Amino acid sequence: MKIATFNVNSIRSRVDLIITWLSEKNPIDILCMQELKCVEEQFPKEKFEQLGYKCAVNGEKRYNGVAICSKLEFDRVKINFDDEVLDQHKRLIEVEVAGVVILNVYAPHGASDENDPKHLYKMAFYDALKIYVKTLQEKYKKIIVLGDMNVALKNIDVYDSKLFEGKVGFLNSEKEKMKSLQNIGLKDCYRQKYPQTKSFTWWDYRTAGIWRDEGMRIDYILATDALMQKCQDISVDLWTRHRRVPTPSDHAPLVGEVAI
Repeated sequence: MKIATFNVNSIRSRVDLIITWLSEKNPIDILCMQELKCVEEQFPKEKFEQLGYKCAVNGEKRYNGVAICSKLEFDRVKINFDDEVLDQHKRLIEVEVAGVVILNVYAPHGASDENDPKHLYKMAFYDALKIYVKTLQEKYKKIIVLGDMNVALKNIDVYDSKLFEGKVGFLNSEKEKMKSLQNIGLKDCYRQKYPQTKSFTWWDYRTAGIWRDEGMRIDYILATDALMQKCQDISVDLWTRHRRVPTPSDHAPLVGEVAI
């Protein structure tokens, strides 16, 4: 199974690029997208369906939004999590496919000021997410938690660690929340496979950082041991990010290959 996480930064702006990528460059089995910026009725399902995908969407007007498009049948889909923090915005969608639970996450961006409500919400979101994943682990062995986590965990995950000191996405408080989530039994598939490799998934539009590889690794595929052991490879696919037309997202997809 080839599974990808991709912050598309507006699905309606990016759909033609994504369809070309899927049909001509990288035929993904399960594509998990974040930051749709549209409600479900505006999501271009028919274009994905023409390629053989079924789509599950948890959308929000103008902001946030997540979706999973799969060539495998969904055994179930969940978009409501009965939690005030997790359900405050459309940031989560969960599916079960071929005995694997996939939780697609778009974590809050936060703020560099740790007293800012946006930062406090990000901290609360991570706490609630950790509690929820622990409940999943009581029922399931094969779990993948993936998405735009908006945290670069280590110095190797940014192009210049000194430059990022005190910046949102690289605060110690954010790193601690990310570590805490992983410590309940989720392995960072990319770092497990490539412990010393510097590779990024996001580059700033404003500085044209992609052309100098000045980025951050903030998108993850995390998996329980039962699946981590079956992860055959994982890589960042730069094809979509290197396009000039159609305009790319500021992220690139992270693609994992898992035997199921």
